[in-house]
Amino acid sequence: MPPVLEATGIAKHFGAVVALSNGSLSVGKGEVHALLGANGSGKSTLCKIIAGTVARDTGSLRLDGSEVSLRTPREAEARGIALFYQELSLVPQLSVADNIFLGHERTGAGGFLDARQLRADTDRLIARFASVAGTGFTADAPVSGLAPDQRQIVEILKVLARKPRLIIFDEATAALDRRQVELFFAILRELKAEGVSTIFISHRMDEIFEIADRITVMRNGATVASFASSETDRDAVVRSMVGDVGIRDRVERAVPPSSGAPRLKLKGASSRRVRDVSLTLRPGEILGLGGLQGQGQSALLQGLFGALPFASGTLEIDGRPVSIRKPADAVRTGLAYVSGDRGRDAALHGRSIFENIGSATMVREKLALVWPRHLRPRFEAAAAALNTKYAGMEAPIGSLSGGNQQKIFIARWLATDAPVLLLDDPTKGIDLAAKADFFALVRNLADKGTSIIFYASEDAELLSLCDRILVFNSGAVSAELAGASLDSFHLTNAAYGEVA
Repeated sequence: MPPVLEATGIAKHFGAVVALSNGSLSVGKGEVHALLGANGSGKSTLCKIIAGTVARDTGSLRLDGSEVSLRTPREAEARGIALFYQELSLVPQLSVADNIFLGHERTGAGGFLDARQLRADTDRLIARFASVAGTGFTADAPVSGLAPDQRQIVEILKVLARKPRLIIFDEATAALDRRQVELFFAILRELKAEGVSTIFISHRMDEIFEIADRITVMRNGATVASFASSETDRDAVVRSMVGDVGIRDRVERAVPPSSGAPRLKLKGASSRRVRDVSLTLRPGEILGLGGLQGQGQSALLQGLFGALPFASGTLEIDGRPVSIRKPADAVRTGLAYVSGDRGRDAALHGRSIFENIGSATMVREKLALVWPRHLRPRFEAAAAALNTKYAGMEAPIGSLSGGNQQKIFIARWLATDAPVLLLDDPTKGIDLAAKADFFALVRNLADKGTSIIFYASEDAELLSLCDRILVFNSGAVSAELAGASLDSFHLTNAAYGEVA
């Protein structure tokens, strides 16, 4: 019997970026098949190609032994393929029932909506999770009022309602607690007994070995290994994920971080996205935040900066208790925040380069009046430190390329001489030469005593730059890496560890 799905040699480019170079995957009938890979390995792109949401450039895709070309999600759905999206695709204003059956509404005579049938079908689905879904989880409940785990359950039920024969679950358990995961796995086993096949992506290695029959590993856009779960172990899988690069390519620091009193001390910080996080940061230290994307790293940095304030926890700067409830508080306290999402978090659209650089300086120094003649040399020096290309300080920010815009937003904070830098994946959208300039600048700032917390979605950036790395999993710190443990193997192993 041929595999239900066989993808061979799949390639996909997004402009100059190679998302997939050689993605391959074979899934049998009634099999739970885990797909693993570090950030940017290509696993989500491969799944989107299988589900018809992204078109492949080259390669072969077969269902039940026959070549297919799935150009839209509708075509994939007609073939019995359903994808659980890692980024939830729900409509907050609609009810649970309307979201589950959106595009597949129950109709009666004359084509009108059959509200009674819709409610009955929804109740049957909800009953599968009733024991662990929590209060307020009903067919009529608006999705906007649900907790994160309840929204994740709605997304799962939305997939199950299609009654597919091949389901792709991309991080479906990310927001679920252990009881919910156990019930979800019981449902997967029921589907397996019915002949339904599953592609399962998870950042929790214990879940992989609990539920998966086979494991396929991707690295740098290509499939590199496949295992029977019963015939391998965690270390073998992790080594396939990181390859032969076990030791970091590290440029040694000219000046080691201070061993004196901490500059920043955070204790027991919690919010909707982080759980009981504690850390210390010393003068001149570069502290990395590692782990798979979306595990709480950005939320921690935004919490420190007051953009997503913590619900609990204490913060000290230079031994002084401080309360940061909004970004202006953080700026005046001496914290600077650089976001990789320049369009959402950084740009003052329609304003000049001078205004975009100067906004943080005005807040930090409480400037009521701005004298461009006095500030211009400082701003120009900050931009020059990153080799920024621009016509002049009065040019609009929109006149710059994406990479040069990001340099301007980094320069914004360099101009404030802040003692603590919070770097939230700051090198997104800048070229390799600009990254090298940026890393050299960060090291130089640290050597002069600036304290830096650095999150990067690329492990290589963390390993090359940081003195220590805190690895995040499900909003909590799962491991601290320093010294001999600062390498790809330990970083990946901790990222896929059990939930803290």
